Amino acid sequence: MSRKGQNLLSLGSAESSRVRAVMLLLFIFWGQLSSACELCRKYYFDAMESAPKASQLHPEARVVEYTLTIEEQTQDLAGKPVEVLTVNGGTPGPVLHFREGEVARIKVVNRLRQETTSMHWHGVLVPNLEDGVPLVTTPVIEAGKSRTFEFLITQHGTYWYHSHTEHQEQRGVYGAIVIQPRESQSEMREEVLVLGDWTNESPREVQRTLLRGSDWYAYRKGTKQSLWGAYQAGKLSEYWDRQKSLVPPMDLSDIAYDAFLVNGKREWLMVGRPGETVRVRLVNAGASTYFYLDQALGPLKIVAADGREIVPVDIKRLLIAPAETYDFLVKIPDTGQWELRATAQDGSGSVSAWMGQGARHEAVPPPRPKLYGMSEYLTSILDQLDSDTNRREFAAPLSPYAKLRSAVSHPLPQSHREITLKLSGDMMRYEWSFDGLDPSEAEAIKVKEGEAVRIRLVNNTMMHHPIHFHGHFFWLVDSEDPHPETAPLKHTVDVPPMSVRTIEFVANEGRGDWLLHCHLLYHHTSGMARTVRVTGPNGEAPPHPATTHAMSRDYVWGEVAVTTAMATGMVTYQSGRDNWNFKTMQGMHTGDGYEREMSYQRYYDKRLSFIGGYRFDTMMGGTDGFFGGIQYHLPYFVDAELTQQSGGETRGVLFKNLPLTDRISTNLMLKYGTNTRFSSSVNVDYLLTKECSITAGYSSEFGAGVGILYRF
Repeated sequence: MSRKGQNLLSLGSAESSRVRAVMLLLFIFWGQLSSACELCRKYYFDAMESAPKASQLHPEARVVEYTLTIEEQTQDLAGKPVEVLTVNGGTPGPVLHFREGEVARIKVVNRLRQETTSMHWHGVLVPNLEDGVPLVTTPVIEAGKSRTFEFLITQHGTYWYHSHTEHQEQRGVYGAIVIQPRESQSEMREEVLVLGDWTNESPREVQRTLLRGSDWYAYRKGTKQSLWGAYQAGKLSEYWDRQKSLVPPMDLSDIAYDAFLVNGKREWLMVGRPGETVRVRLVNAGASTYFYLDQALGPLKIVAADGREIVPVDIKRLLIAPAETYDFLVKIPDTGQWELRATAQDGSGSVSAWMGQGARHEAVPPPRPKLYGMSEYLTSILDQLDSDTNRREFAAPLSPYAKLRSAVSHPLPQSHREITLKLSGDMMRYEWSFDGLDPSEAEAIKVKEGEAVRIRLVNNTMMHHPIHFHGHFFWLVDSEDPHPETAPLKHTVDVPPMSVRTIEFVANEGRGDWLLHCHLLYHHTSGMARTVRVTGPNGEAPPHPATTHAMSRDYVWGEVAVTTAMATGMVTYQSGRDNWNFKTMQGMHTGDGYEREMSYQRYYDKRLSFIGGYRFDTMMGGTDGFFGGIQYHLPYFVDAELTQQSGGETRGVLFKNLPLTDRISTNLMLKYGTNTRFSSSVNVDYLLTKECSITAGYSSEFGAGVGILYRF
């Protein structure tokens, strides 16, 4: 026996018991580390909750109280009674009014049957515990429970609130916040307009449809690109160039909405006397819609952006990103009713507010985007970002940041640290992220309290992204700005396609974890989020690991096609970067044989995935066995798969989907196996509904057939 073994045996029974106990404790600790972290987080939240609240810290301040009750109701917002999540019986919820220097005490009551909820005070500077991001800054509000938020109001302006739980914002949980200046006694009439987008579908079903790579919403909006459409537009060469470069069709919005709303209505009448000046407080609470704002009376006189006062400026047409707010002044006309129109950036619809009485005068809407005008649109973006041309008027303008100047100068730090975040995405798989990292893979950005940080937001995608930073205001950095001290202060910034925006902030709003994310809800829920952890000057941090606000990403979908020649089927369970797949193919005639696969697939990047599983194959030359390999996107969106099977079969497959028209598409497949040899197929599908298509085609293995394709 070894000396080490002898030493172990020579331990006394008490010592041996202690060793076993320690080893057992270490094993339990290792196995329960995740639970321990959550327990640590709970203790941290409990300790923070027991600390003095704002009303105790500021006993001289007036306390203004509200109760917001969230519950399910059936309402008709877009021509069909559906379940809506309401706040105090409606959507949007009530406008919350405060004055600078008051203490806000807001009780949020969760009357949902099963779901947890939360509430974030968007743009309002609050203690970290009151920010409302579940499990990142604030405890969740369980079904049947409530939580009271309390914070001192230290600012004024137009802000808003919304749930930060799953898709609840899209389902109706949002409303406006109006904060008056401390000493202001203005008698000017005010009108709050909250823009929204509404889908009668369950938002989770919307997310599932996007994840499966469906073109259904593009078809519904009339924005689906096809070979025939490109030919008609004279853009066939550009179409193939884009296919060669693996650039998906540009889309200014992912979703086909059933209605666009203002204050929860399809139309709104503004109150005011002829000749009276009204301050309009505009909130874009849309889950994923940019709006162009046009006024029949002429340019908009903008006086505030994201709640902060600016030097008044006239804007002919305003692009407002989701989560932004703008204040502007309008004068109620003496005669006639004049339109204030908000048009979805993709041209799929609009909603209007009207001023005055009498004959209606419509605003001139922006031109509908050119479906195949990607190059022209990108050129327009570059032109508008050029400082030499940013004073020109464009038919489809970007956000007017170059024209905005803060009404009050803000101090600039002497030095700063610079960070670059790449806004990345894969429209085919519907993966969105910063730096290509899943939220679970990304470490928090650590910033010391009082440190100045400059973040370069590099958008490598073909979509706009409104990036929102919780708990802080930042200013927009322009190297050619002669007066950076009056650059606009914002909490949300639009980053246009293939462009860069640079923001800078000072971490002076309290320690803790603050969320930075894309405010397109379906991008956020797909992974475009990062945590900024503000520590003490020497790195002091909360006792628990930083958490990024990751939402549920588990979805199932599939399709079945049955024709007179063959039956095929596919089911996928997707969780983040992981897919579990089942595929089947079987002939309809005696002796045709079948092939079935069960596989696991790991997404690496927008071109490469790894795959492995087990294949059952009774086709000519086929055998059963394990297989592994890769899937790769070739130019022209040709999907290639190369696998090696344990039975000796080396197999390569090429697949190409080509939309011929907005309803008709073709699927081409070429397969070669060292045992099974060559096979091929061509299918043509005619879209009937979101779920169904008529399909017809020819397979070298099963012959010609016609039938039905059903998606689920």
